[in-house]
Amino acid sequence: MPSIRYTKDHEYIRLEDDGAIVGITDYAQAQLGDVVFVELPTLGKRLSQGAEAAVVESVKAASGVNAPASGEVLDINHALEETPALVNEDPGGKGWFLKLKLSNPTELETLMDEEAYQAYVKTLA
Repeated sequence: MPSIRYTKDHEYIRLEDDGAIVGITDYAQAQLGDVVFVELPTLGKRLSQGAEAAVVESVKAASGVNAPASGEVLDINHALEETPALVNEDPGGKGWFLKLKLSNPTELETLMDEEAYQAYVKTLA
């Protein structure tokens, strides 16, 4: 299974040895514009697939970030509290939102791989 999967709402989930990193895609951050605030979940919070995990506010709008898969919040990106613009600068790297301990890894099979996500984004143009 690919290590990164995507939702139609432009969240990504990247599998790592110690959990799964969740963030928004480059397409999503570009649509939002300059990110000015990020509200992150509390550690230990249990999230269901599709449930709101975080909130991102930009100069254009506020938007929910949904959990691509169910799990428990293991870590949050504290750097976003001081520098929310990291979401714009490096959405797939330093701009990540949270890390999950997956409770049902088979849910990842319902998400798109890189090729399918890129094809989906092209339909939005």
